[in-house]
Amino acid sequence: MAADHAQPSLVPALGRWDITALVVNTVIGGGIFGLPMIITGLLGSASPIGYIIAALGIGVIVLCFAEVSAQFRSAGGPYLYARQAFGPFIGLQVGWITWLMRVSAAGASANLFVLYLGAIWAPARSPEMRWIIITALFALLAVINIRGVQQGANASNLLTAAKLLPLLIFIAVGIFFLRPATFASWPPAGHGHWLRAVLLLIFAFGGFDNAMFPASEMRDARRDAPFALLMGMGIVTVIYLLIQVVFQGTVPSGTVTDRPLATAAQHFLGAPGGWLLAIGAMVSVWGWFAATMLGTPRLTFALGERGDFPRFFSAVHRRFRTPWVSIFFYAGLGWVLALSGNFEWNASLSAVARLLTYGVTCGAVPVFRRRDPAAKVFRVPAGYLIPTLGMAFCLVLLTQMGRLEFIILAATIFLATLTWLWSRRRHTTH
Repeated sequence: MAADHAQPSLVPALGRWDITALVVNTVIGGGIFGLPMIITGLLGSASPIGYIIAALGIGVIVLCFAEVSAQFRSAGGPYLYARQAFGPFIGLQVGWITWLMRVSAAGASANLFVLYLGAIWAPARSPEMRWIIITALFALLAVINIRGVQQGANASNLLTAAKLLPLLIFIAVGIFFLRPATFASWPPAGHGHWLRAVLLLIFAFGGFDNAMFPASEMRDARRDAPFALLMGMGIVTVIYLLIQVVFQGTVPSGTVTDRPLATAAQHFLGAPGGWLLAIGAMVSVWGWFAATMLGTPRLTFALGERGDFPRFFSAVHRRFRTPWVSIFFYAGLGWVLALSGNFEWNASLSAVARLLTYGVTCGAVPVFRRRDPAAKVFRVPAGYLIPTLGMAFCLVLLTQMGRLEFIILAATIFLATLTWLWSRRRHTTH
């Protein structure tokens, strides 16, 4: 594969632990604060096994990302991998699907932040205060990220630590209150619930690809990207599994709650435990927000840089050397979607986007190996078995998508095709 030179106008400031924190931050969002109850309802006492199965499945995909990401020094992540492996048309499909999913997810997460805040501060529920909070949330993180990639990374790192603290306290204290009888009180897994549970968990484990977008600003992407992916997802897996075990071992069967971690914390920490986890959920959503604000604008920057989006998306701030137009555009569109409040379709788009993006990246592994078999980068073990398993895993899950998901997918592919035709015409006339 031809050498992929770094964009000289961006600052390579991200070290391996910055990227690792970004991986953890983009995967652990608000979902884990509600997921244990849902998974326990589907799998009962076998829920931890569901986490292990999902972790193994996502681990195969992460290994493929680790090999492919090590070969790139430019921004773009999965969009760039697909473009280089399969051409501009497939690259644009992946870029559009990923970008739309990220923008809508940001809008949904902003509303989730307001929801959590409203649970501990009632005025946040008013329409006027909701508008102020959402505006401040987008504006603050946009300014931080425009003023420098290191500032954006520092904000992400700080919020990663802040979101992990209540979760680690929950695990460290809760593990001493585990009761085998409580754990065993949950019924066995329901018939036919395994696939649905694994699907939910795969989506909960997703988002790590966001950390690969700012490759131009990594100090050593060849070494640090694989390290961050494997280390970050290892940390996430351990935290998820322990959270599930603590929940099931401290909350008896028959409990119904939409705040499972707060409910469990109240069992062994009292009312302060419930408050700790409520605040932790809010910080976790904000942390996810900070991470995606750092990563996702680099996608549209890469699209503009290669002429697949209007060129102004690749503009770099003269003083701060950040892709300020892409950051501003991402924040602005996310702000509009957040205030509109209509995000029911986001989960469907997110599911399809992740499965397609992950499957295409797994498929890129053998392509890049054939082009440059001697490349000195991280290599996935077991030859072509791992990327084949990754593609098969994504395909099996993709067949479970419903009609609405495929309608959204078709609309997104149509938009991407129009963009591709515009791009070809633009290149032809110049």
